[in-house]
This record gives sequence, C-alpha cells and structure tokens, in this order.
Amino acid sequence: MRKLLIIIVLIPLLGAVGWWYFREQAFPNYGPAYREYAYVTNGKSNTVSVIDLRTFELAKTIAVGMNPTGVTANKEKNEIYVVNTGSNNVSVIDAEKNAVVATIGVHGKPYFIDLSVDGRRAYVANSGSANVSVIDLEKRAVLGNVRVGSGPGLARVAPDGATVVVSNRGDNTVSLIDAKSLRVRATLPVCQQPEDIAILPDSSKAFVACSGSAQVASIGLESGKKSGDLTGDRVLALLDVGRTPVSLALKPDGGELIVCDFDSDSISIIETANDEVGSSALVGQHPTRGVVTRDNSRLYTSNFGSNSVAIYDIDLGRRIATIAVGSHPDGLALSQDENYLLVLDTQAGDVTVIQKRTPRKLEPTEYSLLTMIPVGVQPNGIVVKAFMVSAAGRK
Repeated sequence: MRKLLIIIVLIPLLGAVGWWYFREQAFPNYGPAYREYAYVTNGKSNTVSVIDLRTFELAKTIAVGMNPTGVTANKEKNEIYVVNTGSNNVSVIDAEKNAVVATIGVHGKPYFIDLSVDGRRAYVANSGSANVSVIDLEKRAVLGNVRVGSGPGLARVAPDGATVVVSNRGDNTVSLIDAKSLRVRATLPVCQQPEDIAILPDSSKAFVACSGSAQVASIGLESGKKSGDLTGDRVLALLDVGRTPVSLALKPDGGELIVCDFDSDSISIIETANDEVGSSALVGQHPTRGVVTRDNSRLYTSNFGSNSVAIYDIDLGRRIATIAVGSHPDGLALSQDENYLLVLDTQAGDVTVIQKRTPRKLEPTEYSLLTMIPVGVQPNGIVVKAFMVSAAGRK
C-alpha cells in the first residue's frame, strides 16, 4: 500500500519536472511598444498573411493585388511593399496598422522589389515590359521607367546606392543603371538565363546566378571600384557551379557566396575575393533558397524536393542537421534575434517555425520544430519587420 501511495505521488511530480525541463523557452518580453511581424505573400490567395513573432500566431490577413510575389520592408519607416504580378502594381502596407494605405501602378509582370539605402526609392523589374519602374516612396508615385534588356527578373540596389543591377533573363544580359541619372550606363552579356543577384558590401562586385548554364557571373562595378583597380563595368569571370543555380546567399562579411544548385542537390561556395569556387556540398533534394546568420557561421537551405531544411556549419564545412518541414519548402527568413527560422511551405500553405536553442544533457539537439502556422494558398515571399510603435500605433 505504501509503495502504491509513493507511486501515486511521484508520477505527477516527475511529470511536472519533465515539463519544466523540456518545455520550450519562454518568449522574451520586449515591452508594449515592440512589434515583430513576418509578412507572407500568398500568390494564389491574393493576400498577405501577418504572423506575430512575439506569439507565433496569425495576426491578420490583408487583401492586396492579384498574384502577390515579391515583398520587402523599409528599414527607415514602418512600411512593407508587396509586388502584385497579376495586377501590375505595388501595395504599400502600414506596418503599425497592418493595412494597405496606397497602391502604385507599375508595368507588365513585376516579380521583385528592392529599396535604396535611404528607403526613399523602390526599384521594380517588370519582366513583361523590359523596364524597371523607379518609385518615389515619399510621394508614392513612379518617377520614371528605365528601359533594360528582355525579361528582367530582378533589380538589386548596390549598398553604396550608386548602381542598380538588373538581370535580363530574356537576352542573357545584365543592365547596370546609374541610380543618380536613372540611365543604363552599361549592358553586359553574361551567361544563360541570369536571375538572382548578390552584391558585395563594398559595392565592388555583383554576382549573378545563371540557371540555364550552371554558372555564376562575377561583374566588376565601376562605382564601387577600389583604388588601383581597372576602371569600367565589366564581366570578370564566369564560374562553373552545379546544375541550375537558382539563388545566392552572401555571407554578411562578403567573403563567401553560397549558390543553391537546384538540379545538383548541392551548394557551391564561391570565394568572392579571387572569383573561385572553393567547395561544394550535398544538402538535400532541389535546394532553392539559402540564408546566412549575421555572425557568418550558419547557412540554412530549403530543400524543395525533400521537404526539409538543411543546416550547414560554414566554419566546419559540413551539414550538421536536417529538419523535416512542410511540403515543397522555398522562401526563408530569420527572426530579429535569429533564434527562429521561418520556412514557407509552398504546397502545404503554411509556415514552419524552427527554433534554435542551447543543447542540454537530456535534450542534446540544437534545433527543433516549434510550430506550423497555416497561411494562404501558395506562399512565395516572406520578410520580417521589427520596430517600435508610437503611442497612437498601440491603440
């Protein structure tokens, strides 16, 4: 009888101790004025899902234009910009109200958007009309449309703000726009089907992934040239990587560029200083996107074909973990503190949240699946915005 009583007392006690030990870390309290949201474009729902990253719950669903794709956040003000490919316009979302406050028309079939360093201009490549729309974000109006090559997929602004690099998929060229005069100062033939673009922090080079020729083009930028360098915009090298390089992830220090090789199931790592492919590694089936942590130590890749995320230790030069997520993962984003990785599951219509934590004796794994949040149909773009709101914005 005594043993039975001891067991009855110990079972709930052990359960409570186990819950305390294995429980998920409590979310930090940043105060009533802090906001942190993830904005997810749902291509087939014509909406943007707003996820509150303080509680990891769906906060709101915002109606935008048709077939929203590209999305970005303004670092200088609390605004989010959504490119609507089907309706040829850009929705401006007030992040404090989480409401559309303006819609700006552009040209045919825009997909992506990038902002100037000061947050006053936006650049939208219009793939269906062979031009780039330049938007004054203060006036919320188009300043002009710059003619570029055929089928421009992406326009990326250099960190120094002097150059806008445009990849033209239709004619295998790259257009370099002078951001001050809004004129094309050079058009350079590169490799086949140029798409994603990465630019070094010092604006001296741009790298362009060419999915049609298994190459990455290294381009020297005149505006970012260093003392003693040759002058002029020019192609420096065509670097052979894996099959179908679809996206680029640059380390924050600019020293290495990671290429997701979709049809080789691998990543290629380019040494940016000398334009050499240093190594490659298998990460999973059909890697599509990559993101590198601010300390340059970890790379996360979404594996579209194996429904997983690979975690690659850059210092060790090897994959250290693979985590199962939803169906056909694509876009990735990190929370402000980088303790949470958000993964867009394009076929499943949800966002998987992976938590990074400190390993413990009885819980040795560094990463775990925290939750899965339903969003809209075919989520395809994500951006995180963290900010403090005014007293009026809290109401």
